[in-house]
Amino acid sequence: MSRTPQQIFESYVHAGALTQNAAALAEQFTEDGVFELPLMPPGAALPRRMVGREEIRDAMAAYYERQAKDQRAPNLEKSGFVLHTTADPDVFIAEIDTVFDGDGDRDGEGGAADEGGSGRQDVTVSLVQIFRIRDGKIARLRDYFAPELTS
Repeated sequence: MSRTPQQIFESYVHAGALTQNAAALAEQFTEDGVFELPLMPPGAALPRRMVGREEIRDAMAAYYERQAKDQRAPNLEKSGFVLHTTADPDVFIAEIDTVFDGDGDRDGEGGAADEGGSGRQDVTVSLVQIFRIRDGKIARLRDYFAPELTS
């Protein structure tokens, strides 16, 4: 039984952004799967192109290890996505708005920032991902993500 775009996307997000499980993320891809990040600057924490589960797993594990020290977790209640199917049944597009909480405005009223917090505001990172599927797995993912927007 073939998985739907919704199921594929949700499994991918759970393995990656939510649990940062590099092995589980790599398993979402075909053995020869390609993960591309065309907007990743040279010398960034992730390569622009990873080919095969092993390379995806290794690169993502190193990335998640670095991120654990530096990143705020996404706020799932504020974040959202829309999936778009295409004329090709093996291709779908995800439009994503990921919200990272600011540290000074937890209640949404601005109160904590006014009471001595640093006042860092929520950050919304919008991105697009294009998925090409084969046999229920990701054969190619083009992730249009600009990492500098999360800092």
